[in-house]
Amino acid sequence: MPRKILLLITDLEIGGTPTVVRELATRLNDPPNVVVEVACLKHRGPVAEQLEAAGIGVTSFDVAHVWQLPNAVRRLRELVRGREIDTVFSFLIHANTVAAIASRKLPGVRFLQSVQTTQRTPRWHWWLQGWIGRCAERIVVPSMSVDGALRNWSGVAPGRTLVIHNAVDPAAFEEQMVFRNDPVRVGFIGRMDPVKRLEIAISAVASITEFPLDMVIFGDGAHRQIWQEWQRDEFLDLTRAGFYWKGAVATPQEALRQMDVLVLPSIGEGFGLVLIEAMASGVPVIASASGGIHDAVRHDFNGLLVPVTGNEVQGFADAIRRLRNDRALRDRLIANGLRDVRERFNWDVILPRYRQLLSLVPCS
Repeated sequence: MPRKILLLITDLEIGGTPTVVRELATRLNDPPNVVVEVACLKHRGPVAEQLEAAGIGVTSFDVAHVWQLPNAVRRLRELVRGREIDTVFSFLIHANTVAAIASRKLPGVRFLQSVQTTQRTPRWHWWLQGWIGRCAERIVVPSMSVDGALRNWSGVAPGRTLVIHNAVDPAAFEEQMVFRNDPVRVGFIGRMDPVKRLEIAISAVASITEFPLDMVIFGDGAHRQIWQEWQRDEFLDLTRAGFYWKGAVATPQEALRQMDVLVLPSIGEGFGLVLIEAMASGVPVIASASGGIHDAVRHDFNGLLVPVTGNEVQGFADAIRRLRNDRALRDRLIANGLRDVRERFNWDVILPRYRQLLSLVPCS
């Protein structure tokens, strides 16, 4: 009898977790033996089109308000019964909640959950995750940091979680030639959310005056206009750097071609998929020494970490200076990053762990 698996996520906008879901769906789908579908709570996003182009069925529940979540529970139950789904694997707090409630009337269906963040607020998310996690057979996390957060903030018992790192396909990334000449191109990729602390990177770039550099910023979200206006008002006449707001991009490769170094000042990363995407492209990374970033970046080995001390602006600026002025350091970080991606964060290494979790027989 064929296996039928549903991956449920809050939305399918451009971002780290939707990318993980897309890669899992396309790599696990093997009809007629294994059929994978994807459903999202909100309206369709760009990743839905990418999934359908790869032959993956996508259902959107079109939830726009919290009071519509009961309808999403009903539709999820109908979808599972109608398609004879045997496993529901949900990602992020809202999808995990809908799946947990739906599970009460879906006996015989396996339920797995995934938590992908260490963002501490809102605190009620962690309280809720502790409650709904009881409805899942296992909770998959991308790093030891998320594992610790679930135990400390949600009260999840040891042994209920499973750490599976995020992954990329190294062959999908072309190695870039970086730091070939000035201006140095400092890049950021991510959603425009306060937890990303983009203002730290902007301030660090603006503070460097001894050599020319630009900052290219990729991403969208509610905080974008606030940061744009702040950057313009604070630094328009006080820096030699140019700031270029590029908006969202369909693929990280498109953005990584336009930078010499990637910076990530976030304090809420469950892993930081963009970090290993940059490593796969030969683009060195500088990130906050925070959360799940520690699982991806080893300081002075495959990237540079800036301690979260309250003076990170100086820390990021000094790290950019080090990379620009020390070619041997750049070459070492790039080489080790490429090696880590091949050996630790490659889908060839990570996918078998998901197949084992889902009780799928090895590919023929």
